[in-house]
Amino acid sequence: MKLSIFKNEPFTDFSNPKNKLAMQNALLKIKKELGHEYPIVIGGKEIRVEEKIISINPSSTKEVIGVFQKGTIENGNLAIETAAQTFESWKNVPVEKRVSYLLKAAKIMRKRKHEFSAALIYEVGKNWAEADGDTAEAIDFLEFYSREMLRLGAPQKLTKIQNEKNELQYIPLGVGVVVPPWNFALAILVGMTVASIVAGNTVVLKPSSDSMYVGWKFFNFMREVGLPDGVINFITGPGGTVGEEMVKHPKTRYIAFTGSKDVGIRINELAAIVQPSQKWLKRVVAEMGGKDSIVIDDKTDLDAAAQATVASAFGFQGQKCSAASRAIVHEKVYDKFLELIVDKTEKLVVASPTQQNANLGPVINKSSMNKILSYIQKGIDEGGKLLIGGSQASEEGFFVQPTIIANVKPKSTISQEEIFGPVLAVIKAKNFDDALEIANNTEYGLTGGVWTNNRKNIERAKKEFHVGNFYINRKITGALVGAHPFGGFNMSGTDSKSGGKDYLLLFTQAKTITEKI
Repeated sequence: MKLSIFKNEPFTDFSNPKNKLAMQNALLKIKKELGHEYPIVIGGKEIRVEEKIISINPSSTKEVIGVFQKGTIENGNLAIETAAQTFESWKNVPVEKRVSYLLKAAKIMRKRKHEFSAALIYEVGKNWAEADGDTAEAIDFLEFYSREMLRLGAPQKLTKIQNEKNELQYIPLGVGVVVPPWNFALAILVGMTVASIVAGNTVVLKPSSDSMYVGWKFFNFMREVGLPDGVINFITGPGGTVGEEMVKHPKTRYIAFTGSKDVGIRINELAAIVQPSQKWLKRVVAEMGGKDSIVIDDKTDLDAAAQATVASAFGFQGQKCSAASRAIVHEKVYDKFLELIVDKTEKLVVASPTQQNANLGPVINKSSMNKILSYIQKGIDEGGKLLIGGSQASEEGFFVQPTIIANVKPKSTISQEEIFGPVLAVIKAKNFDDALEIANNTEYGLTGGVWTNNRKNIERAKKEFHVGNFYINRKITGALVGAHPFGGFNMSGTDSKSGGKDYLLLFTQAKTITEKI
């Protein structure tokens, strides 16, 4: 099997009337699907339990997106056992056959991309552009990991030894528990899941309780593609019960997780305990968030820097682990920069993401909204100056105004803790040295960037700014598969570098075969 060189899926231009109409029709189509009940599916068997979990529309809280099963520990154990049984056959499926499922899925998803984007708009509150980007990234993962598995499945170059034939094969690990987040409810879910199965593993997929419908859409889609039963098993339920038991199960070989630092630490702790009958040390692939900074030097294009900062801070309501939650600004341009970002933020439209002109939609749930508002108050209480925003924007949904707080101290609460909302803390730095020191003063290390025309400062920051994804004179969100392998340092996770050439190695193990000739 020979494929063309990988290219990223283009984003949709919604200024084109044809594309606008296609999205509007997709929104109407998905609207008619809302409110239905969906099962747990294990080995192709649909299971319903007594207790349910309701997914609601964060833009319109009386609207039910879907009704899902509150899975039990018994359901989780059955899912792991079923996946382990299926693994015995799936691991022997040739690489090219496994790849063919991903390529077929990419082809069909490309045709139905607005349908998936509409699901994201309703369930997690993404605006049109953010939802379209999420779906495009999912397609990219399908295409990119197909090519990567073909590369790893081909004969690997080894040093030649006389009178020996040597091979290195990348073989699958076993059963993986895949725990994706709600913020990239399609892209990250797809990426972790298809990386697993194309490498020959089987999966128990447990989407976030805030994005179960999007998870179901993809799972059911893969059934339509023709993926054999039991390769992906779908379960919904509380992470603290069913999730933890699946992590602990002795037949679980690895856990792929994206989410909060606290949950990531808990998974790592549980996975490290060797259970009775367990034959391996479990592997944990974790991406756990960030406290990301943009450094603004005194010699730079301030208007462009302000635009990039606002886009990085408030895209998808700041609910990205890569979001710019801190702007660290040289004191010489501090006041001017504040004027620019406030001016640009004032122009942002907060509205239902079903509307094409919405810049910001809702945050994901009531708990998140209240947490964000409490962080804003904490920032003010600790001496910050509220410049714009700071309150709930609508009572119909979980809308929070884009918020900028100035005069934030480098070690204050909102400078150190991940807020995961539309809140930008602005910190004054004495000079570039001071700015870099502040940028590195958190426990995280995911994304960051600098805006400067000073080449010496650029080269220094490239070496000293300790993050997994570092950007120069551009926004710090929007990593593209293949171009920007994504993953962070320190408490941002295991630096998994999704969308890069190292990623599939996390889901495989290398077997060397030597034959005397």
